[in-house]
Amino acid sequence: MEQSLKRTQLGQWIESVPVQKFIIALIIINAVTLGLETSPALMAQFGGALLLLDRTILTVFVAEIAIKLAAFGWRFFRNPWNVFDFVVVGIALVPASGPLAVLRALRVLRVLRLISMMPRLRLVVEALLLAVPGIASIAGLMLLIFYVAAVMATGLFGAQFPEWFGSIGASMYTLFQVMTLESWSMGIARPVMEAYPYAWAFFIPFILIATFTMLNLFIAIIVNTMQTMHEAEFKQEQATIENAVHEESAQVSMELRALRKELQALKEALAARSD
Repeated sequence: MEQSLKRTQLGQWIESVPVQKFIIALIIINAVTLGLETSPALMAQFGGALLLLDRTILTVFVAEIAIKLAAFGWRFFRNPWNVFDFVVVGIALVPASGPLAVLRALRVLRVLRLISMMPRLRLVVEALLLAVPGIASIAGLMLLIFYVAAVMATGLFGAQFPEWFGSIGASMYTLFQVMTLESWSMGIARPVMEAYPYAWAFFIPFILIATFTMLNLFIAIIVNTMQTMHEAEFKQEQATIENAVHEESAQVSMELRALRKELQALKEALAARSD
């Protein structure tokens, strides 16, 4: 029982507001140091201090994870954000030498811990994850539109412009550039229209469908998911308030009953004395 109480107190301490603010400050400092380490000039002058600071912050992160594991045990892994923190910190502990040297670049993933530390950022990420099924449906429809348009573009423009529309793959990549509106007019559409004057009849409908319609559907799904999450959060808070009010009303009712009993007993005592 005493050990369980200590674990509870340890968990409350590690998740307290001051400790969490301290961890957030360390994450921001670590993000700055990781950026400074990309400068050869700064590394030549302050490389030792930057690496020492980086290792010190990493030690604090490891200690934080260890304390949470000690406090919560296996319950630690029931929270997806705890698992995320565990993986991100664990990657930094892998020796970045030999074939694993590429993992050194993944140290910057520690900066992503800001997402798990800040509730509003967590809400945005959770909304994106919940919107994945809807996004996948829109992506499938978009892929179908791209394929149909790529087949048409290859057949229409491939002979004169093989670099852009010589194959299905090249056409899909070119159409992706057109969808992003990156130099689509001067770089692609107008040169094609010099050989095919009516090419505008292909490009303009494609942009209207792919850019202004499909991409807005992505945004609509994400916004709708976030609104649904906000409504669910509001209902949960409202239910919590209602429960608190109900409990308080019940407590007040019990106190009133007890007070009435005391008043009744007092009246009876006064009546007995008067007799």
